[in-house]
Amino acid sequence: MERIKIGVVGLNFGRHMVGEIRERASAYFEVAAVCDTEFAKAEAVASETGAKAYGSLEELLADGDIPAIGLFTGPVGRAACIRKIINAGKDVMTTKPFELDPEAARAVLEEAERLGRVVHLNSPSPFPAEDMAKIAEWREKYNLGRPIACRCSVWSNYREQADGTWYDDPARCPAPPIYRLGIYLINDLVQLLGEPESIHLMQSRIFTGRPTSDTAQMSVRFANGALANVFSSFCVDDGQNHRNALELNFENGTVYRNIGPLKPGVRVGETVNPMQVVAGGGNLYEECVLRGHSGDYLWDRFYQAVTQRNLAAEVGADIVAAGVRIMEAMQRAQWTDGVIRL
Repeated sequence: MERIKIGVVGLNFGRHMVGEIRERASAYFEVAAVCDTEFAKAEAVASETGAKAYGSLEELLADGDIPAIGLFTGPVGRAACIRKIINAGKDVMTTKPFELDPEAARAVLEEAERLGRVVHLNSPSPFPAEDMAKIAEWREKYNLGRPIACRCSVWSNYREQADGTWYDDPARCPAPPIYRLGIYLINDLVQLLGEPESIHLMQSRIFTGRPTSDTAQMSVRFANGALANVFSSFCVDDGQNHRNALELNFENGTVYRNIGPLKPGVRVGETVNPMQVVAGGGNLYEECVLRGHSGDYLWDRFYQAVTQRNLAAEVGADIVAAGVRIMEAMQRAQWTDGVIRL
């Protein structure tokens, strides 16, 4: 199998992704170029990896030896960057949040399809992750029926200081705990519950040195009447960072994902996605532990799409855009205590 050369753009988060590609996707991709507007960052990563260093996206796109781009810049304006990439004849793997402008998000995904270019991201991924597929399987198997409500949570232990990045700007990073961590849960909810209708946001600053919040909670009402709550915080130190917990009620049963504490001595990553379903008036019960989870980068699928020019996706532009609409409404909700309609 011939590896594809990939260029990584945006080396704040992208520096971590260089490691991800080299560790988890080296069978598929070779990091052959790195790019950042702070050229010193590109030079530093290039010296560690042997990749070419570029100081602008335009310079990288002119390199005909690089057919794929990993785009890990901030989400605001990302659609415009993707448009440049796909019109340069290259394919894209990017990250969550996809954008903050829902119309721009939808438009660039539709343009990519017209051009025959591949655009994948990790959340929502173009194909359901193992846990989302398991929920769909249980819903049919146990006749769970209509979704009623969902409670989601994720937390971590950050004690950040202001650094002048987009993380400090509420216009570009609204309610950061949800925008940076809870976005996985938002994208899960859209797949599970359908079209979002309105939101209500609360947030606070407890430990953070940034001017933006470090703890946030949001309620979402969906068009089918289902209600959801998302809680996210950078303030909790219990060794269970980044566990995306979910309690999902249907009319005929309940699905649990990552609910309850880990066993003593077990760390996140050792036990991934313990899941249970209870149905049939409490008489039906099933559980499983999955290794894959929502938010994974599906490098094998990206490789397959690029090499076979396969644009098929089970999670399409509508789902991506619906999640972005929630994020855009969250940005507006920062300035009011009321309900924001989407």
